[in-house]
Amino acid sequence: MTTLEQPAVCTLDCPDTCSLTVTVDRGRITKVRGSDALPLTSGVICNKVAHHSADFVHGPGRLTTPLRRVGPRGASRFKRISWGEAFDVIYARVSKVIDTYGPEAVMPLNYAGPHGMLAGDSMSLRFFHKLGASQLYRRSMCGAVRSEAWAGTYGLVPGIGPEAAENAKLTIVWGNNATVSNLHLVRKIRMSLRKGGRLVVIDTLRTKIAEQADLHIAPRPSTDVLLAFALAVELKRIGAHDRDFIDQHVLGYDAFMARADDWPLEKAATECGIKAEDIRTLARWMADADPLVIAPGNGLERGRNGGSGIRAAIALPALMGRLNATSGVVLGASNSFPKTMAKLQRPDLLPTRTRTLNIMDVGRHLVEEDIAPPLRAIVIYNHNPVVVHADQNRMVQGLMREDLFLVGIDIAMTESMALCDVVLPAATHFECDDIYPAYGHHWLQRGEAVIPPVGEALPNTEIFRRLASRFGFDEPCFNATDRELIDEAIDGSDPRMRGVRPSEISVKEALRMSAADGRPLALFDTVMPATPSGKVELVSDTLAERWGPEARLATYRPRTAKLPLSLISPASDKRISSTLLGFGGKPGEAPPLFINPVDAAARGLEHVKRVRVWNELGNVVLPLIISHAVPPGVVASEKGAWIATSETGQTISALVSADAQADLAKGACYNDTAVEVQAWPA
Repeated sequence: MTTLEQPAVCTLDCPDTCSLTVTVDRGRITKVRGSDALPLTSGVICNKVAHHSADFVHGPGRLTTPLRRVGPRGASRFKRISWGEAFDVIYARVSKVIDTYGPEAVMPLNYAGPHGMLAGDSMSLRFFHKLGASQLYRRSMCGAVRSEAWAGTYGLVPGIGPEAAENAKLTIVWGNNATVSNLHLVRKIRMSLRKGGRLVVIDTLRTKIAEQADLHIAPRPSTDVLLAFALAVELKRIGAHDRDFIDQHVLGYDAFMARADDWPLEKAATECGIKAEDIRTLARWMADADPLVIAPGNGLERGRNGGSGIRAAIALPALMGRLNATSGVVLGASNSFPKTMAKLQRPDLLPTRTRTLNIMDVGRHLVEEDIAPPLRAIVIYNHNPVVVHADQNRMVQGLMREDLFLVGIDIAMTESMALCDVVLPAATHFECDDIYPAYGHHWLQRGEAVIPPVGEALPNTEIFRRLASRFGFDEPCFNATDRELIDEAIDGSDPRMRGVRPSEISVKEALRMSAADGRPLALFDTVMPATPSGKVELVSDTLAERWGPEARLATYRPRTAKLPLSLISPASDKRISSTLLGFGGKPGEAPPLFINPVDAAARGLEHVKRVRVWNELGNVVLPLIISHAVPPGVVASEKGAWIATSETGQTISALVSADAQADLAKGACYNDTAVEVQAWPA
């Protein structure tokens, strides 16, 4: 019999990290469905992965051989070469750059395509550390604001697991397009609703889960901090603050409330563009709800006040004393796992005083040459910068330089790979071994290859092993097998591993990170804050030291943009970021722009089918949908579509400033972009 069913794990950029069952027929994937290896998955996965994984692996866009550019950059003219030839070219060109400018003129440009610890960054960083290449601060693109806000408030500890939502009397989904990108949280919420629980969704966009909510509150972009302040004030007014818990476990209460008192309910409601009565209702429901679960999402961080918004929102359960085995915040899950990143990535190989560059600044560095030494060789992997980087036009201009040597490593010929001098075919997560800690739950999983690599593709780990060999790096760490890398990624002696060696975790059963007595990890039950004070810190000297004095306390920065509309870019149910799973890469597949009827009427767009969305950075032509899904003053279009969908050669990423930063961690402001809209053709 040639048909087999094999266990696997979804590695795509999603908090759920689902367990999978993969049907393989004669070495080809024919079906992918959810499995029960991860109880949270419980046999259910998203349509994207279920319907499009086979084409993702075996489709016509798959890279299967090394390629070398033979035409002008961007002309997509390549010839097939061998792996040996590819490594020789890379060695020669990178060595020339190092001889001329020094090793810091070389840089990895990678982000979060796969979320396995090995494919993500293991052997790759060992290579770049040994090379002495410029280091990259990646998290500013996404995740840094959220993780820094959490760590500054609670420390490097996990919040409550998403399973808690099943029994919550009230779940607040805040800035989280959960139906699209957090499916299994939604399943738990639906269970709670059947038991009589309530659901409140706080999101500028009326998402699918917002349509199912008992209450949907749609604040203007980056005003969430004011909503949280107003809730704190109203909760205090109705006697819902737990003074005993605050006195014992909270630092900075008086300073936080003094800041919140500047935004009483009516004033905050006006600035947020919402109803004051909705704030009163939510505060009352929160006071009455036990258990209470708050589930923030990525959307909350992507604005000028992203850090303050998250900090104020996650402070609310602490003010109420609702942090225990059943109540809390679904955040900080990455801290559940005993990761040993230094053993895995070997930063000790890095020369001292090697510079670190912000990923959001790469386009500017390439175009303006404002750093010394300049960047002259870049390796792009696990990333599609042409599509996802802010200030897309500047990034493309920088990558088009003929004096820049570009190496690309990917599964498909993306629009970023099309600019590279050498393109190397990477293995998918179905073709290699890896270990998978999630960022949305507390379960650790291990995956094994279910098919051999397609064509001549290689796992990321093997590509960088061979690169290290070609560069003459002979340290034993460059010969580590994938099994050894798995054991170096996770501390197998940690009690949470329950005596299981990381490389021996069953591929058929996820391992839950739990307390010594087996109970789930939950703040003020099995885990305590890991802040310097050991308390919930509403005032954080740690954040002030890391990000400046303004970061000590949550605050509000008003909108100063001159253009009247704010563009937000939610996730799509047809792809994961720019990873295409069925839609968004061809002409005619541009995602529509949603605009409120009030704004449409003011611009005479009632009968218009297409519009030009523009600002000083670029312009994009999109189909138009007039809808109450967005409030007045806001427009929305899904992120991740490729440039091929656009008749202007730009997507909405072209409109986002790479220089604008959130109030914490230098975070990108993808959901806080000022634009104008007009009919097209004009």
